[in-house]
Amino acid sequence: MQVPPNCDLTLGMVCVDKSEAGRTTWRMTVDERFANTAGIMQGGLLGAFADSAMGASAVTFSLREAGTGPRRISCANVEMKTSFLRAVRTGSVLTCVATVISGGERVVFCEADVRDEADRLVAKASSTYVITPRD
Repeated sequence: MQVPPNCDLTLGMVCVDKSEAGRTTWRMTVDERFANTAGIMQGGLLGAFADSAMGASAVTFSLREAGTGPRRISCANVEMKTSFLRAVRTGSVLTCVATVISGGERVVFCEADVRDEADRLVAKASSTYVITPRD
């Protein structure tokens, strides 16, 4: 398994805080490669940003929830909803705060807020993740 994943590397995502289990904060700058013909960030890439952030929060929550210290797990997104609230132009600096809302040993529910450099909410996402132990 590659860490960080290729998606995070492609998007240029950087984790700026993971000090609290079940909550992570990420930042990225919107590259022109991510824009549609109108110069607006393509929604699927904005969704991928939120998904990666929520997945990381689910993992940090799951490792703490198990109470067994480091263990190998897989975290799979089984459903996701993203609402796009305002256009995101190239060059924008986005911050995503992803938080576990509820969870147990096998299923975790997360939400994410994505904000631009002016602290305007540009997208909101929610997702359910299934946690599976890995050998």
